Amino acid sequence: MADLAQLDPTTIDIALPSGADVCPACGAPLEAHDRFCVACGAANDRAVMLPTKGADLKKHFRCQTCGAEVAADANQRTFTCPFCDSNYVVEYAPAETGRQAPEFVIPFAVTPAQAEEKFRVWLRTNSWFRPGDLVMAKVVEKLRGVYLPFWSFSMLAESGWSANIGEYWYRTETYTVTVNGKSQTRTRRVRETEWWNLSGRHHQYYSGYLVSGSRGLDQRYADRIKPFHLAALKRYESGYLAGWLSEEYSRERDEALEVCQQVFYSEVQRDVAAFLPGDTHRSLDVRTNFSAINSDLILVPIYLLAYRYRDKVYRFLINGQTGKAEGDKPVSAQRIAVAVVVGIVLVALAVLAFSMLPR
Repeated sequence: MADLAQLDPTTIDIALPSGADVCPACGAPLEAHDRFCVACGAANDRAVMLPTKGADLKKHFRCQTCGAEVAADANQRTFTCPFCDSNYVVEYAPAETGRQAPEFVIPFAVTPAQAEEKFRVWLRTNSWFRPGDLVMAKVVEKLRGVYLPFWSFSMLAESGWSANIGEYWYRTETYTVTVNGKSQTRTRRVRETEWWNLSGRHHQYYSGYLVSGSRGLDQRYADRIKPFHLAALKRYESGYLAGWLSEEYSRERDEALEVCQQVFYSEVQRDVAAFLPGDTHRSLDVRTNFSAINSDLILVPIYLLAYRYRDKVYRFLINGQTGKAEGDKPVSAQRIAVAVVVGIVLVALAVLAFSMLPR
């Protein structure tokens, strides 16, 4: 059999989309705008560059309420923060920040029309409990597509661990019971656990967890609309941002790294526990050191809507790549109270009807 590594990738019969190309280095399919191969990282000299005109012509706003920093179209005169629905924003120059430029971007796959429909469907769910004075039209107008910064880390976790390992064994036990005034001897199988100490080391490479680089988007909300498929990452080009809002990161790399390492440490605990021999364990102690840490700053596509109802801010988010929708919505306390009363009445009627049945 021929060595596959020696085959010319251009001779392999692969059904490619119209206008697609293949990587000259490894033969993986390439899209017209890919500057680098997603499989091997080789440069694509035939890439069609995205238009950047207008993408760099941005106004930069900083929200004085939540701290979010967003780039908007240059001709936009006023700005409402998409994170907290606040108008307390000021314009600033990007040179003031000295921040790291994004390295990768995940393009929008969900259109604005699709996002609006997803919001309407989501809001109609359990719509009876929604306040009647919530004006839908004004709320939908606030839905915006935004490229948000996320930090992606990869690192090696080297751990030393110790634990008490338990192995089950069984013995037969004889016991006596009294049945109808007579004693009977019976046997039963009893499980016992033998404990012994064990220690060792565990090494594993972790990656793929995204930490929100925006103080306007809490990590709890970010986790609710995951996952993002990182295989679709593109090398950052400003042309991807044309027509969209984009935010500068306001959570520094070191702060995001601490969040990520806490998550990875929990994964280490689970992985070591799953690795242990025996039937059970206790007193597991894991000591982990992270090294070979690499980071990437990624812009991810999110549809964001923040609106106020009776002085409280509610948020709705859509993953602009997968369409996953999450959020919070106001409910009517009066309607919930009515539903509770109706439920109590129905239960009382059911109990009354049951008590009147002939016995």
